[in-house]
Amino acid sequence: MAIEIDINADVGEGVGNEAQLFPLITSCNIACGGHAGDETTMTDVVRLAKANKIKIGAHPSYPDKANFGRKVMDISCADLYTTLKHQVRALMGVLYKEKATLHHIKPHGALYNKAFANEKTATVIVEVVKSIAQPIKLYVPYGSVIADVALANDIDIWYEGFADRRYNDDLSLVSRSEPNAMITDSEAAYEQILQMIAKGKVDVKSGVEASIKVQTICVHGDTENAIELTQYLITNLKEHGIIIR
Repeated sequence: MAIEIDINADVGEGVGNEAQLFPLITSCNIACGGHAGDETTMTDVVRLAKANKIKIGAHPSYPDKANFGRKVMDISCADLYTTLKHQVRALMGVLYKEKATLHHIKPHGALYNKAFANEKTATVIVEVVKSIAQPIKLYVPYGSVIADVALANDIDIWYEGFADRRYNDDLSLVSRSEPNAMITDSEAAYEQILQMIAKGKVDVKSGVEASIKVQTICVHGDTENAIELTQYLITNLKEHGIIIR
């Protein structure tokens, strides 16, 4: 049986490389005002996504453009729910105008990392997903609290792996503040992803292999060589018989 994988990218964050990325990937996560993005950028990116027939997701975050959503905010669960709901609704408003549909939600940055292990944060995100009157998926890391909370609430999840980030032993992402947290070498990124897809394993910080499941692979749109890295991944995965869908 052929192996299939989705490839996603975080977009609408001001980098401006979506026109190059979208012919390569199969789903996208659109910044919707929390860490980046506004109605104009969302509209432009949604139109590009439609033209390239890729799945559209919301990429909400802590409401913190100053830090690009990469620092945990001291915010109440009620306020977090309100801002996340507002961000997702903003994108859904654009999707309605552009006659497109929402496929998934993927939290951004510090919010994604916080929900990995924090049940309160994970529950807020899951409640936002549950509030949407249509079935959508939630992109989550394998082995995370948010995956458990989503499954307990009958939310359809896709496990996500990262091509351009390294992993701690608990499968959380190595902090960007640490050396070698990022993978920019295309061959190294490919080897990590192939290991995940074909073996269900990933090398972690302590030097051992940990078990992992992935259904979608992320390449960050703001990685310095995102286009080159994504093209290399796709070419080599296809040569290995893996279907990009």
